[in-house]
Amino acid sequence: MSEPADVPGDPAVPSELRRAVVVGGGLAGLLSAAALRPYADVTVIERDLLPEGPASRRGVPQARHAHLLWSGGVRAMEELLPGVTDAWLDAGARRIPLPTGLVSLSAQGWVRRWPEMEFMIACSRDLLESVIRAEVVRQTRITVVQGTELLGLEGGASRVTGVRIRSADGEERVLAADLVVDASGRGSRATKWLDALGVPPAPLGEVDSGLVYASRVFRAPAGTEEFPVVNVQPDAARPVPGQSATLVPIEGGRWLVTVSGTRGGQPTGSAEEFEAFARNVRHPVVGELLARAEPLTDVVVTRSTVNRRRFYEKVSAWPEGFVAIGDSVATYNPLYGHGMSVAAQSALVLRQRVAAHGLMAPRLARRVQRAVAGPVSMAWQLATETDIRYPEAIGEQPGPVQRLLTRYVNRLMRTATGRPLVFRAFLGVMTLSRPPGALLAPEVLLAVLRGPLKAPLTGPPLTEGEQAAVSGAPEGAGT
Repeated sequence: MSEPADVPGDPAVPSELRRAVVVGGGLAGLLSAAALRPYADVTVIERDLLPEGPASRRGVPQARHAHLLWSGGVRAMEELLPGVTDAWLDAGARRIPLPTGLVSLSAQGWVRRWPEMEFMIACSRDLLESVIRAEVVRQTRITVVQGTELLGLEGGASRVTGVRIRSADGEERVLAADLVVDASGRGSRATKWLDALGVPPAPLGEVDSGLVYASRVFRAPAGTEEFPVVNVQPDAARPVPGQSATLVPIEGGRWLVTVSGTRGGQPTGSAEEFEAFARNVRHPVVGELLARAEPLTDVVVTRSTVNRRRFYEKVSAWPEGFVAIGDSVATYNPLYGHGMSVAAQSALVLRQRVAAHGLMAPRLARRVQRAVAGPVSMAWQLATETDIRYPEAIGEQPGPVQRLLTRYVNRLMRTATGRPLVFRAFLGVMTLSRPPGALLAPEVLLAVLRGPLKAPLTGPPLTEGEQAAVSGAPEGAGT
């Protein structure tokens, strides 16, 4: 008896003959490939040529800015790629306990360095992605095709059956697929591809604060190997542009420093103005820390920072065989550091839905797209509710219910600076480790009603050792 033909849409085809195509070889695409590998042979289509190690690539210009990989994202990646955390650490990344390893001025005051509640991975985006790439490409059933452009989708409005591609030598061909995953990032052309098939357009949401961010890498002073992440956040309640400064220790004894400003208060690419900008945000601590750090690079500026979301889950006639994930669905103000974690959690729900229903189950793509909306909505809400409040921000203004919720969150954050129970709930949500409902748990509501237990800190909670390392003074000599 002959083997069943490998025909997209035929449920009789055994899993070892299934095919999936992932568009995009970045972080979201690699994680999607890892998610699908147990259920199909996966081909990753990547337009760029991928570097062998931790190096920049053209398709990820934002890689040169500070990236925060929160614990909620780390846990998702670890499920998809067991051992990846150790691989990062072996390559030079640091696991930073939160808020223990964090010196942060929130909108409501300085954060206390309570014992560990959550954590983050600190390193360059290049290192982070290179480790994931190495972990994925060594696995069986995954093929990465580089230097190849996706021209469009095959199929029709009810089902996508594959993709049309063009290789670097100009050859065009069709790849049949049971499932196509668009992980091509913020430059995704999925709306154009779907429109060509007759799929109804998805609603679009945008909130633009006019944010610009600029980054520079420094050689860290000696003795700062265990230095915390330092962050000064803007206060959206003040009628001034929102400006921030963030210092992230990365591999190789370096600091990656990113400053940002919304419309009317944006940074420039001037090296001479960079440190001054960092000193002129709500507190000068980041600028002051740079006094003994050696600049290693020029300043890199990015202006593509609009919060933009395609509500694909609201398209009632969503085609079988196609899923969008990562930045292809939504992009956020990078200040909150949620993009990578959302991509990881989205890839994890992709795997979970395929495992539960099967790759060829009816309405699988719709189920996945709706599940992806979970982590996307969480990050979207956190970013846009703040960004719309800055002067000259463009987007839908919050209604009465949203304004009431904002007032509650402001009080919660003020309480969190002096109550560890409340800060734990907030940090769980911020790191995408707990659902937003955690902020409304009865014990949290009661604590917020009572207010902080401790008086606000009057300055950045650097230890004597940390202050000495950056000032050059002997420890205990004062600052």
